Amino acid sequence: MTAPHHPERPFPRGVRLAADVGTVRVGVAVCDPDGILPTPLKTLSRDPKRNSDIAVLAKEAAARGAVEVFVGLPRTLAGRETQSAALARSFAERLAVALDAAGSACGVRLVDERFSTVEAERSLRAAGMDSREQRRVVDQMAAVGILQHALDLIRGRGEAGDPVGVPDPRSGEIRSDDSDVRG
Repeated sequence: MTAPHHPERPFPRGVRLAADVGTVRVGVAVCDPDGILPTPLKTLSRDPKRNSDIAVLAKEAAARGAVEVFVGLPRTLAGRETQSAALARSFAERLAVALDAAGSACGVRLVDERFSTVEAERSLRAAGMDSREQRRVVDQMAAVGILQHALDLIRGRGEAGDPVGVPDPRSGEIRSDDSDVRG
């Protein structure tokens, strides 16, 4: 269910992407500029050595003129971060650097994704898809869930997730183009 749209806060138009980062695969989803329909896009093979998956995602964002990429941040039910969250943070930081190096103004944000994969698996099972078929698309569907959650937050609060800054090459300090950073 989508959050109500507040007319005093218009929905900022623009294509948005989402990534569900795992140790083996990265599911990617995209939405239209009006944020109406998030759809599965592709599954990338995770490549922590060469980061070719990050390069593909950065190129996809640039080709679509994306305004934001949301990366799912897995947390425990108690809200704590685990090793999976560290993986997602590292991925998001590298993606932000890759987008910045390409001259893209596309921002990267981390969004809570506690139940995205569980919900995706449940939906695929309900659709009658067996576990072998699920492996091909579950990461994309989890990314769709992350993107839908982010779009709902934008409609309800005007923003979603936490911005990922890019280290300034001269000072090493993290800079963020988001002047209004809220937790």
